[in-house]
Amino acid sequence: MNADRYKSFIKDQASKLGFFYCGFSKADFLEEEAPRLERWLKEKRHGEMSYMENHFDKRLDPRILVPGAKSVISLLFNYYPQTQQDPSRPQIAKYAYGEDYHFVVKDKLKLLFAEMTSTIGEIQGRIFVDSAPVMDKAWAKRGGLGWIGKNTNLIHPKEGSFFFIAELISDLNFSQDPPMHDYCGTCTRCLDACPTDALDAPYQIDASKCISYVTIELKDHIVPASFQGKMENWMFGCDICQDVCPWNRFAKSHKEERLEPHLTMLNMTQGDWQDLQDETFQNLFENSALRRTGILGIKRNLSLFKPIKKL
Repeated sequence: MNADRYKSFIKDQASKLGFFYCGFSKADFLEEEAPRLERWLKEKRHGEMSYMENHFDKRLDPRILVPGAKSVISLLFNYYPQTQQDPSRPQIAKYAYGEDYHFVVKDKLKLLFAEMTSTIGEIQGRIFVDSAPVMDKAWAKRGGLGWIGKNTNLIHPKEGSFFFIAELISDLNFSQDPPMHDYCGTCTRCLDACPTDALDAPYQIDASKCISYVTIELKDHIVPASFQGKMENWMFGCDICQDVCPWNRFAKSHKEERLEPHLTMLNMTQGDWQDLQDETFQNLFENSALRRTGILGIKRNLSLFKPIKKL
């Protein structure tokens, strides 16, 4: 059935749950993205993230991932927080300040799916929050929720880029929302600011050179020497290319209590993190994204920590 008459209802329900934008697109083959993904993988720009090579067909066609799929509903959830004030402290990417977003956003999606089922009737579909072979930025772009900037992040002209992207792929048939224009223009601030040259060309990223990759995804015990002196106090993830983006001047603080940071986390010094024992770490950050790296990974990252002198 044509489900367009339910678009406003879905957007209203999504808004009540904290999603600030919701876009609709047809579930079909991502023709433009296919050669780009293939080339990116062949050039080994994914580093040691071997899982990126898996399920190539499912990444490009949600109908293979979700049989019977007719539409992709993309949603944006704000995570922009009050930021760390002392740059000499070990820096943590803003998305990881609070509870792991996989739990937070997925709980919201489950409620949205339940509301849709209650009103529309039986729906076949699945929800996704960065935990399956779904090209979320590509689908959000298709659904008119922004453009993919030169830093390879999705950018919305009213919100910037500090948001999570989630999907609800279903057998409901919606018309395609119109795409958004690219407003990066001649700006190259993100490319100029990247200390490791991970953004080696506009709209391209070599993930193996990214600080986020080396502090989170890389499982080696030693950080590569090529990152020596370039970490700029990033202990977990990196926000540099987003912090310098002019569109993020429009970012507003989120209102989700579960994303609020642990009371002491942002004020912990390098010594505090180095002295932290595994049991204490597990208790303090039980539901945190920081568990992905673990305390040993964090201490490894701190081995290249370069204190910044206060002015």
